[in-house]
Amino acid sequence: MDLLNCRRRPCREVTVGGCVKLGANNPIVVQSMTSTSTTDEEASIAQIGRIAEAGAELVRLTAQGVREAEAMGRMRPQVSVPLVADIHFNPNAAMAAAMAVQKVRINPGNFVRPGSNIDDALLPLLDRLKANGGAMRIGVNHGSLSPEIMEKYGDTPEGMVESAMQYLRVCDREGFHNVVVSIKASNTVVMVRTVRLLAETMKNEGLQYPLHLGVTEAGDGEDGRVKSAVGIGALLYQGIGDTIRVSLSEDPEREVPVARALLDHISKARIAPAIRVEYAPGYNPLAPSRIESVAVGNVGGNQLPVIYGFDAFDSAVEIVEVDTSAACSRNYAPNQVILLRSIHQNRVGDLQATRHELLLHGVHNPVIMSLNYDASDPDMTLKAAADFGTLLLNGHADGIRIDVPGVDTSSLALNILQAARLRISKTEFISCPSCGRTMFDLQSTLKKIKEATGHLKGLKIGVMGCIVNGPGEMADADYGYVGAGVGNVSLYRRRECVMKNIPQEKALDCLIDLIKENGEWVEP
Repeated sequence: MDLLNCRRRPCREVTVGGCVKLGANNPIVVQSMTSTSTTDEEASIAQIGRIAEAGAELVRLTAQGVREAEAMGRMRPQVSVPLVADIHFNPNAAMAAAMAVQKVRINPGNFVRPGSNIDDALLPLLDRLKANGGAMRIGVNHGSLSPEIMEKYGDTPEGMVESAMQYLRVCDREGFHNVVVSIKASNTVVMVRTVRLLAETMKNEGLQYPLHLGVTEAGDGEDGRVKSAVGIGALLYQGIGDTIRVSLSEDPEREVPVARALLDHISKARIAPAIRVEYAPGYNPLAPSRIESVAVGNVGGNQLPVIYGFDAFDSAVEIVEVDTSAACSRNYAPNQVILLRSIHQNRVGDLQATRHELLLHGVHNPVIMSLNYDASDPDMTLKAAADFGTLLLNGHADGIRIDVPGVDTSSLALNILQAARLRISKTEFISCPSCGRTMFDLQSTLKKIKEATGHLKGLKIGVMGCIVNGPGEMADADYGYVGAGVGNVSLYRRRECVMKNIPQEKALDCLIDLIKENGEWVEP
């Protein structure tokens, strides 16, 4: 598994609607999802138009039932992009959607009833998709696995991969090859590790199908963009990913330029000269852990990654700034920390390769990765998150320096480290991007919850629009605020629902009381 170069992973070509081609040598496709009610056809058509105008090539809508699927069929001739029906718990809706739209997404975690046979529900859907030239996405979500998978594997990367592979094997056996696979999580570490494991498993079984990438419930603003870039970027940098969605708790058309900017940035590394290097002994590219270094003062070893220019260094620490081209040709004293720079076209790959070369030369001093950016670049935050997120998730950095002349980048550095789950400095919000199932105004609700609880360092709070995905997809959260019906909210403590159907006007106060009851509240 090559983590250093951006060469695309080989896979089959899948066609959606006769016009959008995924995988093989085709450009990576950008998609988004509506936040309107699917039965409000006029509003949905208008929003699809805005999403398409922003540059998306596929648009997904929720189809809770047959009524929503049929509404999508009426919209289909009035829009310029293929439509994807998002199905949960309802094979009948999937069957209707296969007649109505160009692609159907199913979740293996809830597509069949517990104890039922996959073939009984899936084969009729495959037959209908074949007859209508439709495509399908097998979409697995962290925290949303079937009871059978949970009993055997638990909520693990291995369980998520097996959940996807069960369905993919059936598709391949039945000769249905117009299929895409995705595995998503709000935790970037889980998401990246699981997608890598899926890609390797598909390769080993000869089932090379396109992969869709996304970080679920990433949130809004800089937080959502950073988390998405960290997770998606780490995979794109190694050539994994044929279609992507950046999920933000914002208007869906705002997701598309973010995805486009991320693809444009990483495409420059894809055409760079290939980097060849031997991995250091013990390094596992499938599930990399942080490379071991000898601690120098408060840098390296088992200590948290440092931020150059923000954290104070112990007096004994000497910083040695060096380019990758010269890093392995010098000797380092025991008290020296290497500040490593690169001018390679693929700077992220070059920095990683040099870290391995240093180890192979017997150099175990801590390494701070340094990358510079243009302060006038509107996509600087996104680029830094993708670059440093890749270095951190692949285990190569004892510290980071985001070098932007005249700009204090410490807040961005802390955001990136938190998104990579390496250094927690504030509350983390796991919030869905909203869809037609959402039971309240998610953007304004998220803003209020952030204002009230954003000072609770280290807590993870889920804000989910509906009960369909909420409890599962916020499985990583300490507390959850979930839409339970129009105007009503249920509150969760981890995976346990502790308060049901609270009027929304009281729900935030109840959430704060719940946090206080558990001794985790501090005053702002």
